[in-house]
Amino acid sequence: MVKFLLLWLLALHFAFVSASATPAPFVMRISCGARENVHTAPTNTLWFKDFAYTGGIPTNATRPSYVSPPLHTLRFFPLSAGPENCYSINRVPKGHYSVRIFFGLVALPNFDNEPLFDISVEGTQISSLKSGWSNSDDQVFAEAIVSLTDGTASICFHSTGHGDPAILSLEILQVNDKAYYFGPQFGEGVILRTATRLNCGFGKSLFDVDYSGDRWGGDRFWTAIKSFGQARSTEKSIKQASKSPNFYPEALYQSALVSTDSQPDLEYSLDVDPNKNYSIWLHFAEIDPSVSGVGQRVFDILINGDTAFEDVDIVEMSGDRYTALVLNRTVAVNGRTLTITLHPKKGGHAIINAIEIFEVIMAETKTLLEEVRALQALKGALGLPPRLGWNGDPCVPPQHPWSGTDCQLDKTSNRWVIDGLGLDNQALKGFLPSDISRLRHLLSINLSGNSIHGSIPSSLGNITSLQVLDLSYNFFNGSVPESLGQLTSLKRLNLNSNLLSGKVPAALVGRLLHRASFNFTDNSGLCGIPGLPSCGRHLTAGQKVGIALGALSLFLLLVIFSICYWKRRQNILRAQQMAARDAPYAKARTNLSRDIQMSRHHNNHGQARTAAENGPSLLS
Repeated sequence: MVKFLLLWLLALHFAFVSASATPAPFVMRISCGARENVHTAPTNTLWFKDFAYTGGIPTNATRPSYVSPPLHTLRFFPLSAGPENCYSINRVPKGHYSVRIFFGLVALPNFDNEPLFDISVEGTQISSLKSGWSNSDDQVFAEAIVSLTDGTASICFHSTGHGDPAILSLEILQVNDKAYYFGPQFGEGVILRTATRLNCGFGKSLFDVDYSGDRWGGDRFWTAIKSFGQARSTEKSIKQASKSPNFYPEALYQSALVSTDSQPDLEYSLDVDPNKNYSIWLHFAEIDPSVSGVGQRVFDILINGDTAFEDVDIVEMSGDRYTALVLNRTVAVNGRTLTITLHPKKGGHAIINAIEIFEVIMAETKTLLEEVRALQALKGALGLPPRLGWNGDPCVPPQHPWSGTDCQLDKTSNRWVIDGLGLDNQALKGFLPSDISRLRHLLSINLSGNSIHGSIPSSLGNITSLQVLDLSYNFFNGSVPESLGQLTSLKRLNLNSNLLSGKVPAALVGRLLHRASFNFTDNSGLCGIPGLPSCGRHLTAGQKVGIALGALSLFLLLVIFSICYWKRRQNILRAQQMAARDAPYAKARTNLSRDIQMSRHHNNHGQARTAAENGPSLLS
């Protein structure tokens, strides 16, 4: 017996340690526009400063509702900075997250008090602000449950021409991977957008944290509703409430609405978008003291007139009174209204504690990563003006593709790809990078009417699907790449009005016989096809190099000869200068030498005459 007790205590200890070792959920809260971290009352919630996540302009904020976090700054995105602007948050662990965005009002004069714009998460549009949102507590934020799988979170705001998007705060709160599992469709490819979340009978709208809810619950916001039925409440504990995977707060089930004799049906209606799927979560706990057992309260649940649940007996289905019960049903709605009706069958009255309604959105397929990177390289090389944006994903959401790009869904990879690039007359001043060849699905490129300089990259010849290439009216220089002759699908090529030179590749000339339309005019250095000047002897690259080396050698010889001639001339000049400087002294020496020689000559003559006169001398 003692041994059994010890084993039981040991198992209990390990269970406690395991439970206490459960890691905390990932939480990222950003106070948009803030330069320092912020803590807000009454829960001392930490909001991180807004640094290096996005562009836009930070400024002072006006809170549109008491529901909004008590923050004093926001970030807004003027249209001049582009129609799409995104927060990109890195190092987010893989998992399910509740993503919530609170909107703000710019506290500056002459500003649109209520901007209207669209919001997307991971390339999928989740919300579109409608006029009057700032006057409704449950519309001052957008919220959705999404799967984040690549270590990043991308939250984008799309201008619609009705004011500049203004963001008060962002929240990325990790929830259980099985939270809100609603059936086989549930998974990474599904987003649940919060349409509404109601607590029934409780007098005040609250967050999970106000209910002392579990940290894995995602700090949900529950809007109080008292528009139908009579309120009931209790202080008794509720069993089976805060449990995995949804971790609903226990206090949620301690209040309820009960129908009346005059209105036995409980009915709630919500305006929705037509032709959508909605996941409905209904919360019950029998807290009415007048009901003490099974069979005393039975009702049907109808959704838009169709019976979703029949003969609902809370006590029987939950196992007891004061015990939580959650029912879920996902339905397709064709009209613009979603109506939930609780119709009593026994006991005369129906009861409900809370309601959650989510729009089921199929997550958009993203653009092929290689092509996204190629466009980003193109953006930098061409110097795209900020007004074009080019932030987020090029093709999704499909309601807001990047300006100047055309997309199609590639059935092979099941990814979006770029099949058209139209950036004509956009005041581009950079160069065309070789990375453009990574856009291998392109059918058309139009960069005409800009100030793009540099050479035409030979890598264009690798885009085998290309049918139209228009680079006219730019400042391209150098020769036409031979690789363009590999584009067998090319039907139109416009290279006119550039600074190109050299011979048009023979392979392109051959394409003219296949009814292709080419324009090479207004390039003073091009030659080799009808309409252009004829080319001289065409030299190979090796011959050109040989000629260049020969010319260089001749030039060096001329330089060496000139240097030698110059040095010799300097030496001659130096000798002449020295001779001129020593001329008086040299003349004096010459005269003296002549006098001496003449004197010697005179003496010799006298001596010769004396000897003749005296006769030969006698030697002994």
